[in-house]
Amino acid sequence: LTEHLAAHLAPEDQVPQSMPDASPTKWHRAHTTWFFDTFLLQPHLPGYASPNPTYGYLFNSYYEASGARHPRPQRGLLSRPTVAEVGNYRQVIDEAMARLIESADDQQWATIAPLIELGIAHEEQHDELILMDILHLFSHNALRPAFAPFRPAGASQAMPPEWIFFDGGIVEVGHDGEGFAFDCEGPRHQSLLRPFRLASRLVTNGEWRAFMADGGYERADIWLSDGWATVKQEQWRAPLYWEQIDGTWQAMTLSGMHPIEDAAPVCHISHYEADAFATWAGKRLPTEQEWETAAAGQIPQGNMLGSNLLRTTPAQGTGLQQMFGDVWEWTQSPYVPYPGFRPPAGAVGEYNGKFMSNQIVLRGGSCATPEDHVRVTYRNFFYPNTRWMFAGMRLAEDA
Repeated sequence: LTEHLAAHLAPEDQVPQSMPDASPTKWHRAHTTWFFDTFLLQPHLPGYASPNPTYGYLFNSYYEASGARHPRPQRGLLSRPTVAEVGNYRQVIDEAMARLIESADDQQWATIAPLIELGIAHEEQHDELILMDILHLFSHNALRPAFAPFRPAGASQAMPPEWIFFDGGIVEVGHDGEGFAFDCEGPRHQSLLRPFRLASRLVTNGEWRAFMADGGYERADIWLSDGWATVKQEQWRAPLYWEQIDGTWQAMTLSGMHPIEDAAPVCHISHYEADAFATWAGKRLPTEQEWETAAAGQIPQGNMLGSNLLRTTPAQGTGLQQMFGDVWEWTQSPYVPYPGFRPPAGAVGEYNGKFMSNQIVLRGGSCATPEDHVRVTYRNFFYPNTRWMFAGMRLAEDA
């Protein structure tokens, strides 16, 4: 999948870095390969030596236990190794991983299988990051290049949302330990919820335009203090990638510039914006426990990466919709450890636990998320001022 995405890009596309939070496609390809090189092959394949030990410095992301690393904001300065050399690195590691898998006995397999699964899930995260980061990069190009051709989808009108009632009470949330999950998704535990309602669908572009027309970005009374300070500092007037061209709102997408589709879910908004919209609408954001309770029992399917649309699409039908795909849904919940959480020992223990401060949980997956990457218990997290990920919102209210 990683190489399929990279094949859409010229070598020149894979080197620049458009902001400190983003990374070049070439870096994503090398970093995900370094993960298998470092955590699987070097410790577990007899006779193996890394093809280039300097890659550990260049392509380590944040694993302190693995040593020093190249500064994140300067990844776009790495003109070497070349894109072709990174491709060769991936091929060497793929071949070595095949040897490790084929040669492992039952005892060794019990050790390496969880790390392989983690490495695959880690790479799937970076596949979505490749799309997030290339969209941000292309948005700064006056040519407005497309990552992939525009594919039409069935047009639809946005029906008024239904309000789906949930009893609340003592509920169980979190991963139960069966099958793969990231460490931060567990342990499963009880949570007390008051009765609540969720909107049956995501907030749309048309509803966001009404928010803007009513002075949504100009009214301090509906914003959190930090959010209002960010609005003024960044001069936000619309979601990221929206532009008014000849009196018409358009947005930069992975298929280039296109008119805003009012019925489709709004995307590329920060938590601050989502919270302000909810306040303006007289509602609130759901907690992550409410979201998971509502999604429990649903099959994680929807408009995700496999649809090849690479943009949000209008809701279809009735009942609770769009819980998976289209956009990651902001909640009001801080990203903190669940009761009883303990990070694993070693470098892989740095994967999630050390980020449990000052970030907000998002749920559900997006139009750029690989299908088999999403679970009901999946906890994504970003800082409240960030907008370049495929993030939107759903309204909630007390019942």
